[in-house]
Parts: sequence; structure tokens; C-alpha cells
Amino acid sequence: MEKAGVKVAPTGLAHGTITAVIDHHPYEVTTLRRDVETDGRHAVVAWTDDWQEDAARRDFTINAMSLDRDGTLYDFFHGQEDLEARRVRFVGQAAQRIEEDALRALRFFRFQARYGGDVPDREACAAITQHCQNMAQLSVERIASELLKILAGPNLESTIGLMDQTGLLRTLLPQAEPSGLAALLACKGQQRALVRLYALSPDPAVGQALKLSNVEKSALNAYAKAHPVLRPEMDDDDIRRARVLQSEAVLIDRTWLAQAHYDASPEDSWGRLRARIAAIVQPEFPLSGRDGIMLGLKPGPELGQWIKKARAWWMAQGCRPDRHACQTWLMQQLPSQE
Repeated sequence: MEKAGVKVAPTGLAHGTITAVIDHHPYEVTTLRRDVETDGRHAVVAWTDDWQEDAARRDFTINAMSLDRDGTLYDFFHGQEDLEARRVRFVGQAAQRIEEDALRALRFFRFQARYGGDVPDREACAAITQHCQNMAQLSVERIASELLKILAGPNLESTIGLMDQTGLLRTLLPQAEPSGLAALLACKGQQRALVRLYALSPDPAVGQALKLSNVEKSALNAYAKAHPVLRPEMDDDDIRRARVLQSEAVLIDRTWLAQAHYDASPEDSWGRLRARIAAIVQPEFPLSGRDGIMLGLKPGPELGQWIKKARAWWMAQGCRPDRHACQTWLMQQLPSQE
């Protein structure tokens, strides 16, 4: 394999999977398998040489097709027909597929959003409704990963509506507010999946419930803050102050949430605000404790208080004064405080 320029990584040998890296591009290769035992979360598999047996364990008919090197299509469950009809359908009985792995209920909505038509498969929706409680068998991390993929995908408003009809949405997010997500989507911008999650469930505790990363939980907490207030009429000083309090990425995210809250219609003013936030150089307070010591302050709490006062003055000036200006202001203030 190495002589052919192929590097192989054993990424999932227990499930018969390796990753072949060819010209720096990874390709996942999995041998044919059949399920020996399933528990709603994981499957015990055995190897097989029967392509139809392998296809029978797939979730949807459109995922059960295979193509050989000569271009011959193997389609045992009419996946091509379903794909052309924009029909997302489980292989075999929908209820059985979900009982084997409850995550397939969530995957149905992701595939329906991308490949499905206006009328979803009735059997699938009925099976999902009947097996919502099976989601409790899954790890929160698997649920969160699939949910964020749905939130990043197309046709989101109708997809969330369908999830609500089946009861799965409230099972996963009891405090879900689809109207909030609808208002955000009406802004017609490229919002991140995390922003859409907050619009759908506007409580930063959702990050803890879904066991998101610390970075993601921090962003959700920032979305919930009332300050700095973001409005299109902000001047550059306001934007610089905001950039000190929150990162550029968080502020951009919050403009989408603010736009949805104040006015869901697309407005150039909000787009201009996002461009201005991105264009401003990140302000950095130029003083440190060493500057205070150079001016005669002794290390300790008093030094920290003076640096804090200098920073407040710097922010009040729109974060524009340089190091020399901040040093001059601090030096002028010290005698009056003796």
C-alpha cells in the first residue's frame, strides 16, 4: 500500500473500518458487515461477503446503494427510485431500524431536509413518534453532534416543524421556541449552527445539557448577555468598546440574534454593522502593572485599582488613547488621590 502512495490508519478496526489517505485526502473504507446484536446504541457486527446482507443493515434506502469499479449499481431496496422521487425511506421497517439505533430518528430529519420532498414518509414519522423515548438510550454527545448538523443544514424551518410534530423536538429540547428560530432564519444570513441553537432554545444551559465544548458553552453564555447592546446606529467608539468586551465572532453572532429580535426582515443596516465590526482592529489596553510601578505605585491591590481606573478611562475614550496618553492620564490622576 505504501509503495502505491497510500497511507492506512486503523480508525475503526472493531467495525471493520480503516482510513486510506491518498494525496492527503482521507477515504474511509469499511468491509461488508451484518448485525449480530443491537441495543439501540451500538451494534455487534460480523463480517460477510454478501452485499445485500450489508445493505440490509443500512438506515435509509438511499444509503444502501453501492457501485462497483465497473460502474454497476447495486440497489437492493429501490434507493435510486426513492432518490429520484425525493423520498427518504428506512430500509425495511422503520420501527425496527430505530430500535436498532435510536440516532436514526435524528438522521431521518437531516436526510429529509437535504434529499426529501414536501411530503415526508408516513411510516418513518409514525415510528419516530412511537420511539421518542428511545433517545434516552443515546449519549448526549451523539445527539448534540447530529442536532448541530441539522441546524447547519437546509430547509431548517420546515424540518424543525416536522420534528415538533413527531414529538422529537420537545424530547430533546423541552424549552424549544420554533418561532425564535423562524425569526432568525427570516434574516436570511449565514448564521452558525450554534446561533440557530440559541435562537431555538434561548437558554445558555442548553450547552451544558448537550455537553457541548467549553468554547461553545462560553459562546452561548455570551449570547445571553444584555451588554454590550448592539444596534446598527453604533458609532466606531461603541464598536471598539464592544470588541473589548466580546470577540468579533461572538459580536457577529449576536448581531443576527439582535436583528431577529428587533426586526426579522433583511436590512442593509445590520449587514453594514457586521462589516464594521469585522473591519475594526482589535483594541488592546496598552497599560500593565509595570507602567503603574514606573509611575511610583507599589505592587498590590492599590496598583490593580489604578490600572482598572485607567482602563475605564481608556474605554470611555473609545479605546483610542495609546500607551503614552494612558500613562499621562494616570500620572495626572495620582497626585489628586494622595
